[in-house]
Amino acid sequence: MVRRAENGADMLDREKSKQIGALAAIWPFIKPYRLLLTAALLALVATASVSLVLPLAVRRVVDNFSVEDGTILDQYFLAAVGIAGLLAIGTGLRYLLVSRLGERVVADLRKAVFGRVIGMSPSFFERNLTGEILSRVTTDTTLIQSVIGSSISIALRNLLIFLGGLIFMLVTSAKLTGMVLLLVPLVIVPILVLSRKLRRLSKENQDWIAASSGNASEALLNVQTVQAFTHEEASRGAFNSVTEKSFRVAKHRVNVRALMTVIVIFLVFTGIVSVLWIGARDVRADLMSAGTLIQFVIYSVMVAGAVAALSEIWGELQRAAGASERLVELLQAEDELEDPVSPVALPKPVKGRIAFEDVSFTYPARPDAPALDRFNLVIEPGETIALVGPSGAGKTTVIQLIQRFYDPQAGQVTLDGVALPDMARPEFRASLALVPQEPVIFATSARDNIRFGRMDASDAEVEAAAKTAWAHDFVAALPEGYGSYLGERGVMLSGGQKQRVAIARAILRDAPVLLLDEATSALDAESERAVQTAVDALAKERTTVIVAHRLATVKKADRIIVMDAGRIVAQGTHDSLVAEGGLYARLARLQFTDGEAA
Repeated sequence: MVRRAENGADMLDREKSKQIGALAAIWPFIKPYRLLLTAALLALVATASVSLVLPLAVRRVVDNFSVEDGTILDQYFLAAVGIAGLLAIGTGLRYLLVSRLGERVVADLRKAVFGRVIGMSPSFFERNLTGEILSRVTTDTTLIQSVIGSSISIALRNLLIFLGGLIFMLVTSAKLTGMVLLLVPLVIVPILVLSRKLRRLSKENQDWIAASSGNASEALLNVQTVQAFTHEEASRGAFNSVTEKSFRVAKHRVNVRALMTVIVIFLVFTGIVSVLWIGARDVRADLMSAGTLIQFVIYSVMVAGAVAALSEIWGELQRAAGASERLVELLQAEDELEDPVSPVALPKPVKGRIAFEDVSFTYPARPDAPALDRFNLVIEPGETIALVGPSGAGKTTVIQLIQRFYDPQAGQVTLDGVALPDMARPEFRASLALVPQEPVIFATSARDNIRFGRMDASDAEVEAAAKTAWAHDFVAALPEGYGSYLGERGVMLSGGQKQRVAIARAILRDAPVLLLDEATSALDAESERAVQTAVDALAKERTTVIVAHRLATVKKADRIIVMDAGRIVAQGTHDSLVAEGGLYARLARLQFTDGEAA
């Protein structure tokens, strides 16, 4: 697990985000909501404009403070209150619009990423930790939500205030504005220098967070195994190590950002104090009015605040740019398996004839270890075959290639005469029902777990399938019967109960091809007999492929295929293979309990 956690951090070697322009990848998700975006921009421009008008009102108030007619002064104060009201309404409207836009875009983005990932072939998940993917879907999209729903609008508002304030400063006093502009390079240089380092640290921090999520996900998904082998301390150590690395990078990033903030604010406000000192001298010399000076100072403070805000937001935009790159990687990830542009339709009705034609296959993670070697096999419609052999013989690989989880490097697999890569995967997989060796139970009700086999099934059909799979009694005995929540990965059920739920799911699917991968391995003797009877009845009108070690499971098969090292070494009925001797006879003699040792 430590090794995999370190592998999760290999992404640090990827090219780092160098441009805020990476955020442009999010535009396709914003584009459908251009009307909402336009309204938000109009509200933003309006609030920025109102903010720039306020200092003009302040100047009028100050310069007319000594006027004997109080009516004029009252009017200026009322105008100032009116402007403040408009600013409050506009700001609230801007927040409402951009927040709604951010929530909508991120929801669409999450759906797009999940929709892409859920259809990827198993080889994709061999290269990517599930925890890292989940980190991208949650943490990275949250960053983008913050940027769209807040940071970008604040950045644009401050940019408008910076430009507008600079113009008003120039109109108010060209002399003082010139002095302020001389200070600009002193502010910009540290921003440019430190922001480059900040960008790198931000991306690295996100990568380590993803690695931490991947490590935690793996440990928690296998928590019983971790505890059974007293591996808690090692798991804590591995997670703590990755988390501490993430913290050290985050601490470094915070230090750099704090340093940049200190430098920028100190230089900006030191400049303002200097300008104020010179302006005060001009007021004493009657070169400008007190109101004009106060107006200029307010604009200077607004411009300085805008610069400080932009420097803060710059770091957020950099982090979001890195996050958008990581999400785009998922959206643009190439799958080794692709459906054809013009898929061939599977002949109807589906008969279930499966053929392996000179198939050779190696798993991407084990390129030097062939799983199947020039493998040839024809399974006729309605035939029940059993695949037996020692561990690593290639039995489960046959099941996976029938489902086209992988494509062979040589040869082809066909269903009813049509090569699997020529068809759309969802179409031909609809004709398959699977009971895996490790049954998958979802964190939902017992009824929904069985109905996973056919989503449009009625409650009566669900219960009928459960009865056939010998699962009805224990499901009905649960606190809420079929509506009982089974917990994450079915923690409320025993191994045998999980397997019976998986069998009920396959029975409900009612597919022409049935795939059983050690389907009864976790059942006790009584349950196995009951389920075996149900499986026998189910298999009568279907093409059935059974992977099993137990003698009782394979004995009734029409044909037993004996495999070793990815090849067929013998085939026939149970009696004929026992009479021949060889590998099957040895496995039968051991009652298939020590197949791996044999």
